[in-house]
This record gives sequence, C-alpha cells and structure tokens, in this order.
Amino acid sequence: MSDTVYKGLLPQGLRDLLPPMAEAEAALVERLMAVLAGNGYERVEPPLLEFEDNLLSGAGAAMAKETFRLMDPVSQRMIGVRADMTPQVARIAATRLAKAPRPLRLSYAGQVLRVKGGQLNPERQLGEVGAELIGSDDIAADVEVLTVAAEALDAVGMKNVSVDLTLPRLVPLVCSALGLDGERTERVRAALDHKDAAAVAAVGGEAATLLGKLLAAAGTAEKTLKRLAGLRLPKEAAAELARLATVCQEVKVRSPALAMTIDPIENRGFEYHTGISFTFFARSVRGELGRGGRYLTGNGAGEPATGFTIYTDLVIEALPNPTPVRRLFVPAGSDTALVRRLRGEGWITVAALRPGGDEAEAKRLRCSHVLAGDKIAALD
Repeated sequence: MSDTVYKGLLPQGLRDLLPPMAEAEAALVERLMAVLAGNGYERVEPPLLEFEDNLLSGAGAAMAKETFRLMDPVSQRMIGVRADMTPQVARIAATRLAKAPRPLRLSYAGQVLRVKGGQLNPERQLGEVGAELIGSDDIAADVEVLTVAAEALDAVGMKNVSVDLTLPRLVPLVCSALGLDGERTERVRAALDHKDAAAVAAVGGEAATLLGKLLAAAGTAEKTLKRLAGLRLPKEAAAELARLATVCQEVKVRSPALAMTIDPIENRGFEYHTGISFTFFARSVRGELGRGGRYLTGNGAGEPATGFTIYTDLVIEALPNPTPVRRLFVPAGSDTALVRRLRGEGWITVAALRPGGDEAEAKRLRCSHVLAGDKIAALD
C-alpha cells in the first residue's frame, strides 16, 4: 500500500467532508439554526468532552454503550466524548441556567462521536442540530417541538417528510396494571421489539390479547387512533393515548402537509423517554432524519422536557446537489475596492497569485467567471 493511500485512510465510520459538500452542510446548519432562533430557541454550545459521571447520568445513561471514554491526564478522572448532545443541554439547564425563566428554549449544533454506527447509517461521527423545551409538561410543548422540527426540515428543502409517533410508557403501564412482573415484562418487551405476535401471545399472559391488539394497531395516525380508541386500556395508559390524540390533532392543524404514522409499542432508541416520542423520515432517505420526545432532566427526577435532534449528515445527502457558486477569478493587480464590493454582492473571489494566463488559470481553478478590468465575463 502506497504512503499516499495509507495517509488517506480513516477509521471505519469516519470520513472527510470535501468541497462543495462541506460548505453545503455548513449552510444547512445555518438555515436550520435560523428557524430555531426564529421560534425563540437560544443557542448553547456544550464541550466535546465531559466528565463521565455527568455525561452518562440521567438521559445520558442510554448512550453509555455508544460513548468513547478516556482518562483525563489533568484531573485523573474518566471523561467521555459526547455521543448525543441532548443530555449536555439538559445539564446546562439544570446547572448554569437553573434560575432562567421557564419554559426554557435552547438550541444546539455540533458533532457527536459514537462507538459504532447503525445498520442503516454506518457513520460514527454525526452532525446534530436540535432544540430542547425544558420546564413544561403541557401538551402545547409536545406540539411545538414537533411542528418546529417539521418547519426546520421544510425550510431546508426536505420533501415527502413523515413523522412516526410512539408512546414508550404505554407497554410498561399496561403490563404493570395487568400484574405482569419485571421478568415477564422484559420478555414481552423483547417480543414486541421484534414485532413477533406469536411470542407476545406466548409470554403475555393476561395482557397478551391487549398487547397483540396494540402491536397490530400501527399505521397512519388517523387509522391507528381509531383502532386504539376501541381498546379498554388501563387508566394511565388511556391518559397517554388521549394526550397523543390531542397532539396529533393540533399538529395536523399547524403542519397539514406533515404525514403522521403511529406505532404505539415502539421503544428502541427511546429508553429514557417518558412520553410522546417521534422519529422523522423521508422517502429519499435510508434511515431517520431525526428523532425526539419527552423526558425528564437530571437522573429521571428533574424537570419535564421535550425536544428533537436532526441528523445533518443524512439530511444533506437527501437534498439536491448544491447550486454551483459564482466563483470569480480576479487577475493580479485588480482594483481592491471593486473586488471587495463584488464579494459584498455575493461573488466568491479567487485571486491570482501571479500575473498572466487569466482565462486558462480561471478554468483550472474551477471559476465560472473572470474579472476583466471592471467587467465580469462568463467562462465557457
């Protein structure tokens, strides 16, 4: 293997982002963050690494197996590289911004690193843009985060977006109300995660019939809600369902173009969530555009919160190729004030370092135009 090839190799799941995609992703992040800022979400910037005890507490415990860990040579304590930014934002809310007015609206953008990639997305380094609404348990908060996420995806040009909603607490509430012990509940959870109706019937005991109907109810929001409305659910589970129905109704009013589906028993990836949770998809993307939902800050005993994360790597791949930028070749000796004004008008200027060969040099440097005196000429 040549030195050139060897030096270009990267660990599995990591990659270089080259022009023009790097610029396109930066512009994507800027547009997404502009939508969040316009909805009142103020930006925070957590560090790349944190002490392990903080990073993996509360909601962060769900990412323990995905977190790179190392010894901090300064403090001699274990630290971790963030695998998700939501727990960091929750920490900031509970500490640095503990006295800030509630509900607290925070946004963020940055890179995360995970021990391994997923089946549909093998990348281990991911770009995240997200928002957290902290300090409110109102239904309006669930509606807001869903519609703001949909608005952000629409603002960057994502088409055919849908959201799949779920209730991670629904199955535990049903199992508890019908007397299933912890071991049997875990077996039921495993069967439901595999969508195995036969296994649910075999291990579900008194809850088997109801759980089987919940499993079969998945589909479009309208149809699923009708199916679920006919079930006799325990009191707390029925309250969860009623909240979901209200959220769907409100989201439909505010985001009528957003397609909604419901899988009432989906739990994978929502282990720390405590209420309505969701995943965004698009027809043109393999994998999820983003996800979010309701949780508690701290160690599960803090403030009610809900939020979402959009994965910019997948969004940028689904969007059309970036529009070619106007690159203007500027010959040596050109008027500096004129060139500065052209940059203010949106031109990307590429200055010659030596005189002569202007048109040929402009083409070699992938310019679309060349400056000739005070005139701009397009290149063939």
